[in-house]
Amino acid sequence: MANKRDYYEVLGVDKNASTDDIKKAYKKLALKYHPDRQHDKSDAEKKDAEEKFKEAAEAYSVLSDNDKRARYDQFGFAGDQMGGAGGFGGFDINDILNSVFGGGFNFGGFGGFSGFGGGGSQQRVNRGTDLRVRVKVTLADVAHGVEKKLKIPRMVSCSACRGTGAKNGTAQETCPTCHGSGVEVVTRRTMFGVMQQQSHCHTCGGSGKIIKERCPECGGKGLKRKEEIVSVNIPAGVAEGMMLKMSGRGNEAPGGGIPGDLLIVIEEIADNQLVRDGNDIIYNLMLDFPTAVFGGKVDVPTVDGQARVTIKAGTQPGTVLRLRGKGLPDPNQYGKGDELINVMVYVPEALNADERKAVEVLKDSNSGNIKPTESTRSRIFSRLRHIFE
Repeated sequence: MANKRDYYEVLGVDKNASTDDIKKAYKKLALKYHPDRQHDKSDAEKKDAEEKFKEAAEAYSVLSDNDKRARYDQFGFAGDQMGGAGGFGGFDINDILNSVFGGGFNFGGFGGFSGFGGGGSQQRVNRGTDLRVRVKVTLADVAHGVEKKLKIPRMVSCSACRGTGAKNGTAQETCPTCHGSGVEVVTRRTMFGVMQQQSHCHTCGGSGKIIKERCPECGGKGLKRKEEIVSVNIPAGVAEGMMLKMSGRGNEAPGGGIPGDLLIVIEEIADNQLVRDGNDIIYNLMLDFPTAVFGGKVDVPTVDGQARVTIKAGTQPGTVLRLRGKGLPDPNQYGKGDELINVMVYVPEALNADERKAVEVLKDSNSGNIKPTESTRSRIFSRLRHIFE
């Protein structure tokens, strides 16, 4: 479909819907638009049902997955890119149907519809398992992006048997149960009508082959553990809990199948001076009393080093100064945030005799320049109100 609809709109649920609500909504749509219920419809109606069936499956594949749903809620369809290749679009219609309705569905076997994969019996293609690692990043890393070198222990093809799992690389034999197809097929009646179901062969696990003599190096698994150094490019603007994906850098699959993916979960290291608030940076500046009174210039930390800011004479506690563009970049490249400087004024805890005498002189003064008026109090309290809300 040319323009994607919002996934929540597709399923007819709101953004606070529970996992059960999302599952129920998808189940209702799957029953309504399933091909086996479209036999009496025109070709155009069948095509429309097919598109809606696929659209509902895609929406469910994202909203039923906590990681994908979090990315979608934060970034919309742009969150697809944060998951790497495949992203939101990588789903299997049969896996979804099986998880919702149970059983071994093979959607490609239904007549009249296309676009979900080939039908009929086909040999199972093994896929390696995914690996998940956590990567710690600083605010400077978030601001500019960074390349990280990671030591990843992963399963790779056994060199002794060339990944076959058979001793000395000897040939595997055709499975006597499935005769090399890798699947067992049964027919049963379901809520959709009479359906053909297929599952992986219990004898060979879906490979269509069996091993007579196992490789002593890998025990017949075809895989061995190996540590590899992987370079990971962390883009600017990432946030705590965000997940990046490197396709094909997970565990390899036995028998030369498809490797799994490497999933990189972002973990932010708290800065001891700067606080992140979305794309903005907050710094609490403690001014000495003379600078607050007379004004001056002070240096403040930023994600790029130091910046000099001008303090106006008579600056009050609760004043917020803004350094535009000194925050963090948006992950979707929509500009940068700002640095917000919260001004506080330090009150000395102890004074020497001369300092105490000078303060007492100020205290005894009745000048309106020294003691706050009602309008001044109101203005200061309004600035500080957000601290207590």
